[in-house]
Parts: sequence; C-alpha cells; structure tokens
Amino acid sequence: MTTSNAASMFPLSYILVNPPTSGDTELRQTLGYLRKLGYRGIELDIAGVSAIGLELLKACAAEFDMAIPSLLTGGAYAQGLCLSSPSLPVRKKTVTALISFLEVARRLDAILVVGLLQGLRSDEPDARIANDRIVECLREVGAAAQEHGVQVVLEPVNHLQVGFNNSVGEVLTTIARVASPAVGPMIDTLHMHIEERSPVRSVLDAGKKIRHVHLCESNGGPLGSGNADLAAILQALKSIDYQYFVSVKIYRGPEWREAAERAIEYLAALVLPETTKQKQEP
Repeated sequence: MTTSNAASMFPLSYILVNPPTSGDTELRQTLGYLRKLGYRGIELDIAGVSAIGLELLKACAAEFDMAIPSLLTGGAYAQGLCLSSPSLPVRKKTVTALISFLEVARRLDAILVVGLLQGLRSDEPDARIANDRIVECLREVGAAAQEHGVQVVLEPVNHLQVGFNNSVGEVLTTIARVASPAVGPMIDTLHMHIEERSPVRSVLDAGKKIRHVHLCESNGGPLGSGNADLAAILQALKSIDYQYFVSVKIYRGPEWREAAERAIEYLAALVLPETTKQKQEP
C-alpha cells in the first residue's frame, strides 16, 4: 500500500445539485468557498445555467479561476424529452435541444453529459428498439458536436433510474455504433457499484476512452459513508493515466458546504491500493 493524496491526484469539481439562483453575490460566495477548499471546477445541469445566466456564470467562474468541466442534461427529461421515445417528434425535439445545449457547452468549454435522456423502459419496453433510436439520435448530435468542437459523453446509469445502457460495457457498445469521435463514455461510481461485477475491471477495460468521472458514494451521501471502493477506482484511473476532471457528487446528507469540505478531507486522507496497470485497447 502506498499513501497517495487523492485530493491532488486529479482536478476536482463539485456538482451543484441545487445551484444558486438568487444573484451574483450568492454565486460568488459559492464559487469562492469551493475554490478555497481546493476545487477547480463546478458542474451543474444545463437548466442551472439558464437560471443563473450564461454570462454571469462565465464571469464568476473566470473571477475564481474555476472551470465548468461538464454540463448535465437529465433535467430535460422532466420536460418531456427522451431519446428512446416511440414518438418521432419527441425524439427530434430531444435532438434539437441537445444540439442547442452544445452551443452553451462550447461557450463554457464544457462537455455535455447524456444519461437520463436515454429514457426508461416505460418509454420503450424493447431494449433493442430503444438502443436503435438512441444510436440514431446520438449520431446526429455527434455530428453537430464535432462542428461545435464539443465532447458528448454517455453516462452508464443504473437500471433503477434509466432503462438502457446501464453498464460501462453497454455504453461502450452503443458508442461504437454511434461511431463519432465527439461521443465517448464516462463513469459514475454510484452506478458502477450497482451495475458492475468489478468496477476496477470496467475502468481498465474502458481505459483511455473515459472522458469524465462522477465520484459518488454507493448511498449518494458524503464520501466514505457508503461501501463503494472509491480508493480502488481512483487507483485504476491513475493506472490508465486519466487526465480529466473528477466531479464529486453528493446529493444526500449534510448541506453542500459541509459535504464539499468533508469530501476534500476524505480524499486528502485516502490511501490508494496498488493496481497493476494493464495494456489498454488503442
């Protein structure tokens, strides 16, 4: 065992589940607090950008030298958007919305996360038909993403929350069908805890294709409060020379300030196990 400061191993961002919307003062206080703790970025849903205001968000992020590494899109599902919908107009509307999000992502130098927008089995019970629709839609989004210079990532979300592509392997298969250099995979440690037989093996299998990471406990609470083997997953990411942001996601438990501080303390004290670096697919 070797002692490694996981808090400084990867650039960390913090997911603002409920971003401030009451003006620039609260936003500056939020970013200032997170920056002081050691976070180098924030992540939020695309709806949060609209609520805050794009220019204000850009200005505040620049003021505190904070990145916005990625934007979530799941909130749009509640507005009736769905990539697997049997309704062609709904699918077209979803593609149009995602393409419009690409411009926001471009201006923030962020990637775009697609997860919940894949839909549920109640939207389409047949997984084969659903995946055909998802692939068709993502091909169109991927082509637009290339034009915008934006990366789109498909998130493996557990089967209790999303109907399709729940595992890393399933996501990799779907991405191969999309066949766009602008569409890649990401991982979320909560979902991996539910879906993967070996989260570490899944990280090693995906290798350098991984473009984004959500670091989340198995119970959604403060880091260290569940039973996800975060140390082993972080070591696996280190072994594949992962270079991008790791976003801390905490949506249960203490208010966000305490949760963000406890996460930094947890990661600073974390001891990572040695993981044999294995040859990755090109």
